[in-house]
Amino acid sequence: MSQLVALSISIGLLGGIATFIYLKLGLAIWAGFIAWACFFHCGGDSNALKQTIVGNIFGAICAWIAAFIILSFPLGDRLGLPLWAGIVVGITVFIMCIAAHLKALAVIPASVYGYAATFAYLLLTAQAMVIAEMTAVDFKRNAFLFIVISMVLGALFGMASAKLGAALAKKA
Repeated sequence: MSQLVALSISIGLLGGIATFIYLKLGLAIWAGFIAWACFFHCGGDSNALKQTIVGNIFGAICAWIAAFIILSFPLGDRLGLPLWAGIVVGITVFIMCIAAHLKALAVIPASVYGYAATFAYLLLTAQAMVIAEMTAVDFKRNAFLFIVISMVLGALFGMASAKLGAALAKKA
């Protein structure tokens, strides 16, 4: 069987299993699939797994810090929330990208995926955009923990699907 067919079977099978697990645990399957795609975007090997996990976590940290600053400092009252949020996001995204000088953070898209997924969750889940929720130790309340766990698991599913796909292609 071709590599494409083997990988399609692998991703389809593991995608169904992942969906079951994510829904059972109450995790964000969409964030898991973003990390899964990121794993293949980074090369689909063990180095890609490291780049994906480190980048996704770094991006989530940067987004969490941005949201924390936006909520903690009431400059939105003076400047208007869109301008204040734009300034904070601009600065944190700059820092996130310039950090690509470090080898561990060199894959900027991996960090961007983590940043975007964290802000998506924060902005689409009104109760998550509250300092008490953002700093909770409960992974279902803390956007950073929730997204990081969802994305790390997704990256691991990516690695598993690559290995299963390669095994299926070899067998044929």
